[in-house]
Amino acid sequence: MLLSTWITFVIAGAIIAVSPGSGAVLSMAHGLAYGVRKASATVLGLQLGLLLVFTIAGAGVGSLLLASEVAFNIVKTVGALYLIYLGVNQWRAKAAATADSDAPEAHPSLRRRVATGFLTNATNPKGIIFMVAVLPQFISRGAPLLPQLLILGATMVTIDTIVMHGYAFLASSMQRYFRDAGAVKKQNRFFGGILVLMGSALFFVKRGAN
Repeated sequence: MLLSTWITFVIAGAIIAVSPGSGAVLSMAHGLAYGVRKASATVLGLQLGLLLVFTIAGAGVGSLLLASEVAFNIVKTVGALYLIYLGVNQWRAKAAATADSDAPEAHPSLRRRVATGFLTNATNPKGIIFMVAVLPQFISRGAPLLPQLLILGATMVTIDTIVMHGYAFLASSMQRYFRDAGAVKKQNRFFGGILVLMGSALFFVKRGAN
């Protein structure tokens, strides 16, 4: 892989990661609610989901998925319903003051945070569409495929990990403004509402042209 190709991919990957999406919203929500350290588990799950989407696109399965209206609609519906489910849960979360947020019962388990991040990215059809459309532009047909995918995958995960932690950090730095239960309730409803809107928007995503 040419260095110029890799640098171009880094730029494209940074733009993709910084663009607001369900992963960014989830990172901010968990960063504000649990702090950066515990939100790292959520970010880890997001990266595992991203790797799955990247593998699907790289293996060509994504193209088959986009070619099948039934398969695409199944993934789209699951992804949309999952985001709506997360949003409703966030909206209805108990409004405990952040001063008590270090209590174990106030936080989901590490496994649940990882799973939430994973499913958020893994069930996002927009991610598959984007990867299928963009990834081939950085693949050289005259070179072995696997090493190129490993380089691009590692690059994308590194960039996204840094950016998602950045979102979590920015949100966590605002914790001091959410000390009372009323403010926490507004925060939960804000992020919950955004997740529901994003989930609803997925129902209108169209598969690529055949």
